[in-house]
Amino acid sequence: MPAAQRGADVLGVDIAGNLVAAGNDRAESLGLANLRFQEGDATDLHELDDESFDLVVSIFGAMFAPKPFDVAKEMVRVTKPGGRIVMGNWIPNDPTLVAQILRISSSYSPPPPEGFVSPMTWGVEDEVIERFTSADVPKERISFERDTYTFNYPGPPSELVAEFRSYYGPTMNAFEAAAANGREAELQAELEALFNEQNTSDGATTIPATFLRVTVQR
Repeated sequence: MPAAQRGADVLGVDIAGNLVAAGNDRAESLGLANLRFQEGDATDLHELDDESFDLVVSIFGAMFAPKPFDVAKEMVRVTKPGGRIVMGNWIPNDPTLVAQILRISSSYSPPPPEGFVSPMTWGVEDEVIERFTSADVPKERISFERDTYTFNYPGPPSELVAEFRSYYGPTMNAFEAAAANGREAELQAELEALFNEQNTSDGATTIPATFLRVTVQR
């Protein structure tokens, strides 16, 4: 939305049809004729032409797709020479909010299938370098920066937990598994304790979360 509001021609791609529909509805409501959304898989963007985009951005999105080497290859393929790829990825074992949400959620969820590659490996610089160099990007064109995303919510931390429980995939799955094992209240209490501990605001919720900003010069 912000890019389109600044005049860029933007295509949003997501694997979830309900989010694509919501995005298109919102673009229409804002009168953004230069923005549209369509369904697609980050591991196989076959519907997108080679060298189509000046800028490819994924903020906490493509990191959750399987087959990370395919994801890197596809992002490189659809980016024009001289263009950029920018990713925001959560960092494994980071003490801030989202890495801890994912750590807690995984402890309540069933074990991943064989061959599963953790999305958190996108927050490891050496892993990112290996993936993009395998897509023929020279190492010197890949750069990293630690950055902060701040969650601001007008209500108390418990209400923000409820938002994650309702809309964030990893926590949705964790609560489903916890409910089946009679541990729902335990998970709720653990997440509320985390959110309260990391909240820096009085009366509302402000929680900073560290992420890895990856920039690839095509």
